[in-house]
Amino acid sequence: MSALQAVCALLLGLWTAASAQAAPRCADDVPWQRVAPGVWHWSPVAEAEIAPANAGHVLPTSVVVHGGQALLIDPGPSEAHGQRVRRSLACRFGAQVRWIVNTHAHAENVLGNSAFADRVAAGTVQILATGATRAGMAQRCPDCLASLTTKAGVDAMAGTRIVLPTRTLTEGEVLRVGPYRLQVMRIEQGHTEGDLVLWDARRRLLWAGGLVYGQRLPELAQGSLDGWLAALDRLAALRPRVVLGNTVSVAPEASSLPPALTGTRAYLGELRAAVLNAMDQGLQASDATTVTLPAYSTWAGHAERQGFNAQRAWREMEPVWMVKSDPPAPPAASPPRGGASGSAKPVPPHPGTRPIAPETH
Repeated sequence: MSALQAVCALLLGLWTAASAQAAPRCADDVPWQRVAPGVWHWSPVAEAEIAPANAGHVLPTSVVVHGGQALLIDPGPSEAHGQRVRRSLACRFGAQVRWIVNTHAHAENVLGNSAFADRVAAGTVQILATGATRAGMAQRCPDCLASLTTKAGVDAMAGTRIVLPTRTLTEGEVLRVGPYRLQVMRIEQGHTEGDLVLWDARRRLLWAGGLVYGQRLPELAQGSLDGWLAALDRLAALRPRVVLGNTVSVAPEASSLPPALTGTRAYLGELRAAVLNAMDQGLQASDATTVTLPAYSTWAGHAERQGFNAQRAWREMEPVWMVKSDPPAPPAASPPRGGASGSAKPVPPHPGTRPIAPETH
C-alpha cells in the first residue's frame, strides 16, 4: 500500500467513526416476542393489577408488520407506552403504524391511541373499532383516564389524552397487511358492550381482546355472563392455535385449545353455577359476595373483583333462576261445549306459597 493509500484509508476510518458517533442511536427497549412471521407481542412482566410498578401495562400489545407498515392491536394504557411502541417499531422493524385496532373500551387497552394523535390528525393513521366500542370510550374514557391515573401514577399517565376511533369495523370485514388476512368478528355483550375479535384462519391466530384472560380474574363490569360464555364457545369452535387476549396462550398440541381460553370459560361457568346454587339454597342478592370461588383465589385481582363479579352474575342470573324454578304452566282448559266463553280454571299457586286470606272490613 502506498503512502497516499494509507493516508486515505486512515481518513476514511476517522470519517466513518465520527459519522457513527454523530448519528443518533436507535434505542429499542421493547422486548417483543415473536408469535408467527410478521406477528409480535409485548407482554407485561407479570399478570397483575394496575399499579405504579407496571405503569398500567397489564396486558399484551401486539402488532402485525409487513413491508414497513404495521397494524397495532390494543396500543396500551398511556401516551408513554404508545410512544415506546411507535419508536420501537420504527427502530427495530423500520415500520410505521398505519392502523390501530381498539378491541374494546377499556382504558388499559386504548389510551395508547394518544401517542398517535398527530398522525391521526394528519390522516396517516386510522383507528378501527366497533361502533359500540367508540360509544363506550366516549362515555367512559374521561372517568377511566382519571381512575387509571390514580392507580398507575401521574408520571406514568403524563400527556395522555383520549383519542377516539376514526372508522367503524363491520362483521366479516377483512384487514390486510401484506400477505396477512385478519377477519373481523363482532361479539355484542360479551366482556363489554362491543368486543371485537380478529381471526387469521390460515395460521389459526386469534386476537380475542378482553374475552380471554390468563391468571388474572375476568372483569364483568360492562359484560354479560351468558353472552361471554356464548362468545367463548364461538371462539373455541374456530380451534385457534394461539390466542392473544389479556394474555398470550398457545395450544399445547394440535387437538387441544389454548389453556387461557378454556380457563376463562371454566371460571365463568363455575361462577354461573355457583350463583344459581346459592339461589337454590335460599340465599338473597345481598349474599352474593359469599360466592368466593376459592379455586381462583391465586389469580390476580381476585380480592378486588370476585365479589363484584358475583353481584353482577346474580343480577343477570336471577331471571334465569326464576324461570327454572317455576313449575310448568298448566295445560290450557278445553272450552265448554257451545263456545269459548266459559269461566277459566283457577291457576294453582306456586309451590311453597301460602294462600292470601280474604281482606276483612
